[in-house]
Amino acid sequence: MKIAKQLLNMVAALALFASAPALAVTDGELDGEGHPAVGLLIFDVAPGQPGWRCSGTLISPTVILTAGHCTDGAVGGRVWFDADEADILAKGYPFGGAGAIEFATVATHPLYPTAPFFVNDVGIVILSEPVILDAEDYGALPQLNELDQMKTRRGKQNQMFTAVGYGLQRINPVFVEAERTRMVAYPHLIQINVPGFTGDFSLLLSNNHSTGGTCFGDSGGPNFIGTSNVIGGVTSFGINGNCAGTGGVFRIDRANALDWINTYLP
Repeated sequence: MKIAKQLLNMVAALALFASAPALAVTDGELDGEGHPAVGLLIFDVAPGQPGWRCSGTLISPTVILTAGHCTDGAVGGRVWFDADEADILAKGYPFGGAGAIEFATVATHPLYPTAPFFVNDVGIVILSEPVILDAEDYGALPQLNELDQMKTRRGKQNQMFTAVGYGLQRINPVFVEAERTRMVAYPHLIQINVPGFTGDFSLLLSNNHSTGGTCFGDSGGPNFIGTSNVIGGVTSFGINGNCAGTGGVFRIDRANALDWINTYLP
């Protein structure tokens, strides 16, 4: 569920490419403690005024990687790393309290306003206190242009990603199922490095009953390469309002994304 600013983004995106910011994992499974670095983020439109939610990944104890359309326009917010909706609700969602960590800084890629939202769709959140995990549990950044090799590899359908997020599990015009629970799915690569729609800045992954995919609430969440902890990209947009067909991912292996992200890391 995205509200306020994200609904405006959705309308604008539909006018451009019939795509809209992605909001949860569909046809997936409970993540449990599989990805403890992935959190549920609430962004404030004014101090103490929640506006919308997204997902994001710790890439260091205090730095969360998410989508630019999540951070854009936010003045602050907070994050929960609980896997279950009941625990998150018990800890003050969406206003905070015990278990919620407040944001110290919210930053959006400086080129985000210069193009359609999905072209520079990356944001950073700096936390007010560290989250200590085992080193292998943090998300890792990809190598420069690492995903390009997937274009020439035979059998793209065999290239699997691990998508994690807190969004809707199912949606149709009159029904939605489950929110604010960390879910995981394993979509396959559909399209990469195609001029026009995806360009060299995004890719399309499957979103169906067989592989699962992403939906409303997953924006900013990680799409790990295979079963590794390397984040190939962040969930960025969907093709339709039913979260079916394919899901769009903003690539973070490009220089414009990696160079900017690294300015926030020690």
